[in-house]
Amino acid sequence: MIDTHAHILAGLDDGPETMEQTKQLLEQAVEEKITGIITTPHAFHPSFKTDTTASQKQLELANDYIQQQGMPIRLYSGQECRLSEKLPERLQAGEALTLAGSQYVLLELPSAGVPAYTVPLIQQLITKGYVPIIAHPERNQGIIEKPERLRKLLVHGALAQVTAGSVAGSFGKAIQRTAMNLIYANLIHAYGSDVHSMDKRPFVFNKGLDYLEKKKLHDVVDVFLENNDRILHNKNLLVMEPQDIPKPKWWDIFA
Repeated sequence: MIDTHAHILAGLDDGPETMEQTKQLLEQAVEEKITGIITTPHAFHPSFKTDTTASQKQLELANDYIQQQGMPIRLYSGQECRLSEKLPERLQAGEALTLAGSQYVLLELPSAGVPAYTVPLIQQLITKGYVPIIAHPERNQGIIEKPERLRKLLVHGALAQVTAGSVAGSFGKAIQRTAMNLIYANLIHAYGSDVHSMDKRPFVFNKGLDYLEKKKLHDVVDVFLENNDRILHNKNLLVMEPQDIPKPKWWDIFA
């Protein structure tokens, strides 16, 4: 299994502070049967200063440790890029990283809402050959209040990724409900752990998948995992038909 969203590199952002903590997270990832992780430290976030050089250095250190220990896992480069009008040019200049060197860019919106320039930025990224994937839309207040805002971003070419912890209930029932509603509405394409630490934000990758299985969303699980692999290998993602996603009787998010 491939994880396409993880803060696992040491000393870069609000993820692990030390290499020892990174090692613990790697051990947990192996226990979860994760075989590949696209590392996504924050980029251009107002609270963190992370450049590509520092990210690549920590990635090399972590992969060297994995090789020394013979662990059945590999880490790949990436960043969670904060929404910025300069993002397209930063990507082209090598100042920002796509997911595993692919066309896919993990795009983080400010948590309070969806800025007016989001659609033009998505269009610019696509024009330049990038495909933005909206990170954890279920935790964006604007999308929580009006899920149609996410659909608008997808119509303009973006994709979306749900967080395992949201599905598993780690952020509370309200966010779990939003995550499931977006999945039922066929507005989610990929799945990531968004792991940060062993104590506050551990891997709950399988716990989220188990919850989806419990809700009889077996095909959704298969598509999420397949799409994670496709992101890693820079292939076009699968898109399910709305009628292929079984919904509870009470569900109608756009009623």
